[in-house]
Amino acid sequence: MSRLLIFGLGYAAQAVAAHVPDWRVTGTTRDGRDGTLRFDDADAVRAELAAATHVLSSVPPSEDRDPVLDAYGDLLGRQWLGYLSSTGVYGDAGGAWVDESAPVAGRRAGRNAADLAWLAKGARVFRLPGIYGPGRSPLDRVLEGKAHRVDLPDQVFSRVHVDDIARGVIAGFDGPAGAYNLADDLPTSQNEVVEHAAAMLGLPAPPFIALETLSPMARAFYAENRRVANGRAKRVLGWTPLYPTYRLGLRAVSATTSPATASDAPAAASSDQR
Repeated sequence: MSRLLIFGLGYAAQAVAAHVPDWRVTGTTRDGRDGTLRFDDADAVRAELAAATHVLSSVPPSEDRDPVLDAYGDLLGRQWLGYLSSTGVYGDAGGAWVDESAPVAGRRAGRNAADLAWLAKGARVFRLPGIYGPGRSPLDRVLEGKAHRVDLPDQVFSRVHVDDIARGVIAGFDGPAGAYNLADDLPTSQNEVVEHAAAMLGLPAPPFIALETLSPMARAFYAENRRVANGRAKRVLGWTPLYPTYRLGLRAVSATTSPATASDAPAAASSDQR
């Protein structure tokens, strides 16, 4: 039986686990909740690593260091390796398209270093834009009254449905090591997506707010402007997004979204919030 060890069993990683029901999947968390391993239980984690056929990390850097590589890097390399990174490694492109040939030169040195370190380990590095899906979508934010628009008409983002991340990782099981952008086919402004979500719910579009009123993390999100190309994942892995546009993705999410089920998770979460 194939055995997958997932470091950081968060939102996207749980979707990967759900797509391999016939595998033995073990995940780590900080506190060992829900039957997972505590990340710092070195003996138990090392035993799982010795038995694993596949290892996936969704743990972001901490203080410019990669916790997984620091703690367990000496046992990595025999297995298939995957790492959930961020398209933030490309930095601001002024709205232009970026693919995997673009330099790794984002604002966050730790994220850049981790991305390159996993590549050097022979991993499949999946670079992710804004993540959305059931419980984490603009529909949820609109229902919660937390959605807003910012008057930046030329700002463009890419995004990806969580199930397309899972399908991309699984396609990578048989693909060569390297970097792969997993994004949909329709980069667009956040305002357009929020307006569409409100219309789907029969609600008015949320108000515009001033950029300077946002949190530092949100302002940093709006400080970058790029369109993410996904051609390499399509060509090399044979992956195609099940939800190539946010419209199709939100239509699927709407089947599971209601005022009673809307969560407190952020809409189109950063790929550092997996």
